[in-house]
Amino acid sequence: MVRPRDNRADGTGSPVRSNAAARHTEDTSVGPARHLGAAPRTPVWLKATTLIISVLLVGVVAFGAYWFIRLQGNITKQALGAGNSRTEDAVDEAKDRMQILILGSDTRDGKNSQYGSAAESTGYGHSDVMMLMDISADNKRVSVVSFPRDLLVDIPKCVDQKTKREFPAQKNVMINAAMSEAGIGCAVDTVNKITGLEVDHFMMADFNSVKELSNTVGGVDVCVSDAIYDPDSGLRLPKGTSKVQGEQALSFVRTRHAFGDGSDLGRIKAQQGFLSSLVRKIKDDGTFSNPGRMLGIADAITKNLTIDDGLASVPTLLTVGNRLKDIDVSKVAFVAAPTEPAVSDQNRLQLAEPAASQLFAAMRKDIDLTDPAAKPDASASASASAEPSASQSPAAPAYNKALQPVTVANGSGDPARAKELVAALTAGGFTQTGQLTAKAVAKTAVYYGADFADVAADVAALLGIPASQVLPAAGVSGVQVYVGRDYAGATQQPDAPATLPPDIVNQTAGDTVCQQANPALITR
Repeated sequence: MVRPRDNRADGTGSPVRSNAAARHTEDTSVGPARHLGAAPRTPVWLKATTLIISVLLVGVVAFGAYWFIRLQGNITKQALGAGNSRTEDAVDEAKDRMQILILGSDTRDGKNSQYGSAAESTGYGHSDVMMLMDISADNKRVSVVSFPRDLLVDIPKCVDQKTKREFPAQKNVMINAAMSEAGIGCAVDTVNKITGLEVDHFMMADFNSVKELSNTVGGVDVCVSDAIYDPDSGLRLPKGTSKVQGEQALSFVRTRHAFGDGSDLGRIKAQQGFLSSLVRKIKDDGTFSNPGRMLGIADAITKNLTIDDGLASVPTLLTVGNRLKDIDVSKVAFVAAPTEPAVSDQNRLQLAEPAASQLFAAMRKDIDLTDPAAKPDASASASASAEPSASQSPAAPAYNKALQPVTVANGSGDPARAKELVAALTAGGFTQTGQLTAKAVAKTAVYYGADFADVAADVAALLGIPASQVLPAAGVSGVQVYVGRDYAGATQQPDAPATLPPDIVNQTAGDTVCQQANPALITR
C-alpha cells in the first residue's frame, strides 16, 4: 500500500487524515486528534453531588477517627492479675461466658481531691465498691454479685506487675485492701480465690465517673422509704422517688449510714437499686440505638475508667456493650455475697456458710440465679448429647448427702485447709460437716465407719482424693477426711447438685425498690 505523500516540503502542511477519520466528516481540515479527543461535558449537578458525597465521607471518617482516638485516649490500663496462676484461656468477648470485676476506687487525687487528701487512699487506693458481673454465653442473663468492703478474707500472695515487688499473702483482712498495695490484679486474684472462678476482665471507676454518667443520662430515679439526711455523705432526699445526678448521685451510692441499719449491707442494696434504675433508663430511652447518646455515655465512662489490657480497646468495649443491649431486665440479677458478723471482729463481716459456698458453686455451674430450676437451653442440650447412655451413667447415691456425718481433721499444717474442705463439702451437698484438731501428717486419707463405704468414696471423689487413700476405720463414726501436707486442694464434681440459699437475689433490674431509710437519719 502506497501512503500519500506529505505536501509539506517545509513541514507546514496539514496532517494526513486517515480514512477512518475522513468517514466522519466532509471537512477535510478537521484533524483526527481534535475530533476523536472531544469528551462530553460533566453536568453541573453531578459535580455538585460528587463533591457533597466526598465531603460527607471525609466528615464521617474524620468524626469516627476523632471519637475513636478520643475514647481510646481516655482509657487507663493495668494488668489483669498479680502473678497468680490461671488455668483458663482468654475468652472471646463476642460469644463466651464472661466475668468482669467492677470496682469503685476511693482514690482522692486529681479530680477526686475534693473528697479528701491523697493520704486517705494509700497505694493504689481501696476498692470502695466491688461487684462481680457474670454475663451468660447466650446473652440472656446477667448476675451481679456485690462484696461488702468490710468483708474479711484471705488475700493471696501478689506481685505488683509494674514494680515487680512481691507482697506476702494476708489472712483475715478486709477485702477492699486487696488492691491497695499490688494493684487491681490482686483484687482480681482475691475474688478468684474466694469464688473458684477465673475473672476475665475488670473495670475500675472513680468517684467522678458516677457524677458524669448520671449527668450524661439526665439523672437516675431512686426511691427511699422516708425523708433522710446523712451529714457524712451530704445526701438529703425527700420521701418517695427523686431524680439524682451529679454530686447527689455520688452521695447516694457512697453513703454508708443512710440505709438499712447503717451498715455496708444497706449501702450495697442502695447501689444495686441505683444500677437497676440506671439500666431501665438506658433501655427505656433507646440509648443503645442512639449513636449520639452512646458516644456521650462512652466518653463519660472511659474518662474515668481503668481496665485490663485485654479489654482496653474501643472495639472490644463496644462488643461487650452490644451484648447487653437486648437482655431482659428481669434477668439482670443483683445479689449480695452471704455474710455474717465476723468471729474475730463483730464490726466486720465474714462469708456465711454454707450459703456462700452454695452461691459460688451455682455460679461455677452457670446456674440462672433468678430461676435455679430452669432447664438448659437448646444449645446446652445439644452440647450434652454426647453424655453416656443410661446404662453407662453412675447410679444416683442411695443416701441423702445432707444427713451424712463428715468431719475434717486438719493435719496439713495450714489452718485455712479445714475451712476450704468444709466449703467444698458443703457445696457438694454434704452439709453435716464438722472440724477436729489433728496432728500433722504427711499423707491425706479418708476414713470411714461401718456402712459408710459408699459415702466415703463420694467424699473422696468430690475432694479429688485417690480411691487408694480411702480406708475403713473401726473408730470412726461416719466419714473422716484426715488431710495431710500432700493435699493439693479441693475440686468440685462437675455433676454435684447446686443448692442455692433462699432469697439469694436481692432484686432484678426490672424491680423498682424503695430503700429502707436508717431510722437514725430520718428527718421530719
